[in-house]
Amino acid sequence: MSDGEDKKTESRPKKTLTLKSSGVSQGTVRQNFSHGRSKSVVVETRKRRITLPGEAKPTVVLKRTSGTPTPATAPSSTPAKTEPAVPASAASTLGGLSASELDARRRALQQAEIQEIDNKKRKEEEAERDKEREIKLLKEREEEAKLQAEKEAAEQIKFEDEARVAPKSDVMEPEAILPDEIPAKTAAALGSEKKTKALKPFERKKTEETVRPAKPKSGEDRRRTKLTLSNALDEDRGKRGPSLAALRRRQEKAKRAASQQSGPREKISREVILPETITIQELAQRMSERGVDVVKFMMKQGQMLTHSDIVDADTAELIAEEFGHSVRRITESDIEEGIFDAPDEESDLQPRPPVVTIMGHVDHGKTSLLDSIRSANVVEGEAGGITQHIGAYQIEKDGQKISFIDTPGHAAFTAMRARGAQATDIAILVVAADDGVMPQTIESINHAKAADVPIIVAINKMDKPDVDPSRVRNELLQHEVFVESMGGEILEVEVSALKGTNIDKLLEVILLQAELLELKANPDRPAEGIVIEAELDKGRGPVATVLIQRGTLRVGDIIIAGDEWGRVRALFDDQGRKLAEALPSVPVEVLGLNNTPAAGDRVGVVDSEARAREISGNRYRIARDKVAASQAGSRGSLEQMMSQLQSSELDEAAVVVKGDVQGSVEAICGALDKLATEEVAARVVHSAVGAVTESDVALAAASNAPILAFNVRANRQARDAAEIEGIEIRYYSIIYDLVDDIKGVLSGMLAPERRETFLGYAEILEVFNVSKIGRVAGCMITEGRVERGIGVRLLRDNVVIHEGMLSTLKRFKDEVSEVTSGQECGMAFENYQDMRKGDVIECFRVEEIERSL
Repeated sequence: MSDGEDKKTESRPKKTLTLKSSGVSQGTVRQNFSHGRSKSVVVETRKRRITLPGEAKPTVVLKRTSGTPTPATAPSSTPAKTEPAVPASAASTLGGLSASELDARRRALQQAEIQEIDNKKRKEEEAERDKEREIKLLKEREEEAKLQAEKEAAEQIKFEDEARVAPKSDVMEPEAILPDEIPAKTAAALGSEKKTKALKPFERKKTEETVRPAKPKSGEDRRRTKLTLSNALDEDRGKRGPSLAALRRRQEKAKRAASQQSGPREKISREVILPETITIQELAQRMSERGVDVVKFMMKQGQMLTHSDIVDADTAELIAEEFGHSVRRITESDIEEGIFDAPDEESDLQPRPPVVTIMGHVDHGKTSLLDSIRSANVVEGEAGGITQHIGAYQIEKDGQKISFIDTPGHAAFTAMRARGAQATDIAILVVAADDGVMPQTIESINHAKAADVPIIVAINKMDKPDVDPSRVRNELLQHEVFVESMGGEILEVEVSALKGTNIDKLLEVILLQAELLELKANPDRPAEGIVIEAELDKGRGPVATVLIQRGTLRVGDIIIAGDEWGRVRALFDDQGRKLAEALPSVPVEVLGLNNTPAAGDRVGVVDSEARAREISGNRYRIARDKVAASQAGSRGSLEQMMSQLQSSELDEAAVVVKGDVQGSVEAICGALDKLATEEVAARVVHSAVGAVTESDVALAAASNAPILAFNVRANRQARDAAEIEGIEIRYYSIIYDLVDDIKGVLSGMLAPERRETFLGYAEILEVFNVSKIGRVAGCMITEGRVERGIGVRLLRDNVVIHEGMLSTLKRFKDEVSEVTSGQECGMAFENYQDMRKGDVIECFRVEEIERSL
């Protein structure tokens, strides 16, 4: 560079560095996300320079650098030179946009300006409407507050008037404050409130929100009772005073507090009504005691019970008496009143046929005698030739009807004989002339005497040779059965069921006895009776054999039998004929019950299905509570439970019992219970009437129990399930076969009996030490004999020192199996070496003998 150029450069002034706007503007935008999250985002907006036709273009200065012309923008201080208008043809090259694109952009800008003006105007209108709506709402609130204040003031004035008229009480009357007594602070507050009212509604709301003082923690409460001038004149506070009901409650509470005496309350003795079963909580409520106190009392007595546990009436009575209350027990629910034992007018009674029960020992000819009377053969229909069901029949003799009930004589059917005696008028005691009085004969006599039923003795099997009826009469005397031939009052008849001898005479004696009893009943009343037998028939459903005792049972009647009920669909007599009604002393089969009732249940007619359901549900609940109460009472204390677990060595055999009728199932369960001993017992897991089903097999599989089916069979599904589960189903038709099998199973479960047999005595003469054997005693057999492998006892001064087994028996150097009296031998004991000279060895053999029930 030349000197001239250097001077020119130095004389040129330096430019100041400035930050020019680059056309980029920044802003912050709040970005919202889900769940209340937000984020601030910086947004840059870059503006683009657009040159329109007719506008001045930026001045472009060509700056020469190193001889190369370079375009440069003129500084801002230099005024821009106005260029002449560019033709339309050349405008397309300006900014890279055509004329049509520039027109479109201009129109878009104009539309955006118009839309922005419209949006601004719309927002102003919405703001005006919101303001008007807020002013209107504020006025409505003020009017509501004013009305509420006027209403409360009127109620307060009314209450003051009532309190002024009423006598003086413990409640303080509200005091009226005169205007002269208003303090300065209150007047200042009133003045500020008047100023607040003069403001505009919108401004007043803001003022109230900002000026409203905070509520003091320990100040006046909004439910205060005093009526002050500020409260009466304040229309905008909107606070509610106490209601009249609250004031009355407060007044009553004050009276109770004033009348309450100090010290413990006096114990009040109450009469507690106790049903057959009751829960601990309900008992505590009836005694007005705390349930916790009752539970604590039972714990002190050794019973671990809770509030929901059920106790029987006896236990509940003891608890109530311990708490100082009296008890009144009820046996039946009030809903069952009037069903049974309603009195009849004497004029309504009419004669009825006698009900005769045939009782006696098994195989003494009871059913054969009834066959001769009915001219039918029932014995052939019974398995094993013995009666296993209770049967009811009716015959006619000389125009008079007699109802017979045949009971089984087997020992397992004790409950059946007891039911037969309770439902009868006359009992016929059948005694075989060749056997005499047997155990079930004695039991039948006791049942008849317990039921207070007259007895007629029928001495059967008189057709056999060499029979002595006087022997039967003498044996009956031992059981206080005095027949007429022996000077007593009990009628007797010698009969032969096989030959039909004296059957007519027996019927005449029955009618004579019935005439003396004067049996009567009222047929014009709802029927009452007793269930003789019940079964589940596959085609007919539950079938109950019912003996009508009073009234008349008709088809369509609603009956209740135990905890089962139903509408009578059909009635059948003993011949299978359909009946429309059943009179007193008539045995009938009843169809229509919803389930199989229990034998011995009483049957009664009710007026509606609703009452039948109620009675049935009540009886079912009572039966369930009885079972629960017995289980709860058997739990005892924890100490008792532990001692029972430690001392219990009972081995049980679980079984599932299914039978054809209710009486048979009951008899089987009773027979199995009698087989129980202190060591073994048969536990009936489930018993029911009907065929064996899959549910029975599932229950048996869960309990690992066989299924005993008496006169019933298993369906195909049950058989398949039993085969898969490996459950044995045993079928029986004779009850004593079933009992014998279970007795054999229980006998096999008994531990064998150990029986000890004495063999002999040996005296130790010397003790030797033998290698590989140990100490060996040289003995002399003084009594009996000694065998190898037997049990021995070592006696020292007649005291047993050791008991064990004999391991070695030698004579000289040889092992022998037996040494007799007077010989010497060598003995060694198992696991015992302390033998001394002069000790005595007692030898014995132990045998295990199988036991049986």
